[in-house]
Amino acid sequence: MSDVRAVVDQFVASLDGETRRVADGEWGISVDAAGWPLHVGLALRDGLLRAQAAVASPGALDPSDLLRWNRQVPLVRFSHTRAGETWIQGELPLAAVSAAELDRFLGLLVLAATQARGFASAPG
Repeated sequence: MSDVRAVVDQFVASLDGETRRVADGEWGISVDAAGWPLHVGLALRDGLLRAQAAVASPGALDPSDLLRWNRQVPLVRFSHTRAGETWIQGELPLAAVSAAELDRFLGLLVLAATQARGFASAPG
């Protein structure tokens, strides 16, 4: 587990933009996604590296679109709260954590969130 923490620490520290270590085994990353910040939380929990971020406000995205997108994107998926806010999250098994896999995993998460925000802001 300490090796995984070291890999994530080093990877997060190498990123451009705002990054922070929130607690032992928890990090925050802020990146631009479709013109406004996407605040990604990372945490080591239950044998997984978990990532999550709020994507869009209530009602901005149709839940049926989220279901369709969930079938198309590996490693990450969309969900929505009871209030209708859209979130993206994903999990990576600790055995798969490497700098290259972190780059792929977080890249997919940010790309999917950016595309969803673009879709949400597109004219009717």
